[in-house]
Amino acid sequence: MKFTGEKSVLLKEITIAQEIISSKNAISILSNIYLLAENDSLIIKATDIKVNFETRVPVTVLEEGATTVFGEKFLGILNSIPEGELEFDQKDMKITIKPAAKKIKFQLKSIASEKYPEFPVANDSNRFELPVKDFKEMILQTVFAVSDDETRYFMNGVFFEKQGEKLIMVATDGRRLAYIDKEVGAGIQEFTGVIVPPKVLNIIMKRAGDEGLVAIAITDKTIFIKFGSYQLSSVLIEGQFPNYHRVIPESQSHSFSMNRFEMLDALRRVSLLVEQKSRRVYLGVAPGKITVSSEESDIGDAKEEIPCKYDGDEISIALNYRYIEEPLKVMFEDEIGIYFTEPNKVITIKPMPERDYFHILMPMQLD
Repeated sequence: MKFTGEKSVLLKEITIAQEIISSKNAISILSNIYLLAENDSLIIKATDIKVNFETRVPVTVLEEGATTVFGEKFLGILNSIPEGELEFDQKDMKITIKPAAKKIKFQLKSIASEKYPEFPVANDSNRFELPVKDFKEMILQTVFAVSDDETRYFMNGVFFEKQGEKLIMVATDGRRLAYIDKEVGAGIQEFTGVIVPPKVLNIIMKRAGDEGLVAIAITDKTIFIKFGSYQLSSVLIEGQFPNYHRVIPESQSHSFSMNRFEMLDALRRVSLLVEQKSRRVYLGVAPGKITVSSEESDIGDAKEEIPCKYDGDEISIALNYRYIEEPLKVMFEDEIGIYFTEPNKVITIKPMPERDYFHILMPMQLD
C-alpha cells in the first residue's frame, strides 16, 4: 500500500478515529486504526467493538492495499509533523510515514487488516432521515442527564422512540429528566424505543455540522448513523427504560420566570461556596426577586439576589446546583420559566416562550 495525502485532512479524521478506541494495548488489533487505500480514497475505520466508525478522505493512491496501525502513536506522529503533503508506504508489516518537505521518517509496525473486526451493515429499507441540526439539538438537550450508575445500566443511555408523528429523546438518572420531541410527519417508519449509549451521540455532537441530513437505521441491537462522509454504528443498551410519562406532571399551578444568563451567573458565583458533597443551593422566591444562596459552613456562605417575575407566596426550594445549571447551559432562550405545585415536589424548567423540550428536577431536602 502506498499513498500521499494532506496532513491536515488526515489528522482531523485520525483524531476522531482515536476518540473511538478504548484499548491502549499496542499489540491489540482494537488499539489499531484500519486504513484501506483504493480509488484515490483512504477509508479509515476504528472500533471499540461496541461503537464503530468509518470515513473516507481523498488521497493519491500509488499502490492499493490495506493495513492497520497503532492509533495512539499514529496520531502522535501526525501531530508532530509540519503541515503539507505526507507520503505513506506500507511493506513487510511496517508503514513508513514521511513529510514531502522535511527529512523526517517514521516507521510503525502494523497488524494485517484481515484480523480487523467486521462491521455490521445497516438495512437500507428501514433507514430514515432528518435535519442534522434537529438531531444535534435533541442530543444536546438530553445527553447530559444520562445516569453514570452502572448498576442501573438501563439509564446509562438516551431513550429514543417514535410516537405518532414525533421523534422523542429522553434521558434520566432518577433525580432529573430531560425531554425533547421533534415533529417529523408520517413518513418515518415506526420503530420500537431503544436506548442509545452516550458515546456515539457525543461524537455526533462534536463532529456533525449544522447543514444537511442525518440518516438513521435501527435494528434490534444496533443503531446506524450516517452524516457527511461519516458512518457510525453502536450496540444499543438492553433493558427496560423507565416509564418517563409517569414523571411528567399533567399540570403545575405555580410558576416564576427569570433571565437565564442572570441565573447562570448567580449559580456560578454562589456555587464557589457550596458544599461539594451535597451541591445544594437554595432558591428563595418572593414577588419580584429570587435569592440564590449556599448553606452556611466553616468556610463561609454566599448569597445573590436577581430579579424575577412572580406574584405568589414566598417559597424556598433546595436543588443540586449542577442539576439546574446543566439544563440552563444548553437552553437557547433568554427567558426561562420554572413551574411547580409544592416546593418539595418536582419542578419543571421550560424555555419562554415554550418549545419542544423541557427539564424536570427533583428538589432536595431543605435542611
